Amino acid sequence: MKREKLYKIGEVMEYSGLSRQTIHNYTLASLISEARRTPSGHRLYDESVFDRLEKIKVLQSKNYTLMQIKKILEKNNE
Repeated sequence: MKREKLYKIGEVMEYSGLSRQTIHNYTLASLISEARRTPSGHRLYDESVFDRLEKIKVLQSKNYTLMQIKKILEKNNE
């Protein structure tokens, strides 16, 4: 059985180029979601977070607001 790789927020920051605050805000706004938390409460994200962050970046570059982006992403996940 293959264990999926989970990423700490620092790794997500490193690979995405986004700040800790931005990732935190996206999580709170439900634009991205953590896969689970460590026993000490740290957020862990799975691979899918990187595709999601890229989509958010593209939509932001087209001047969509975060609320509009959330609606677009929700619609695409139906």
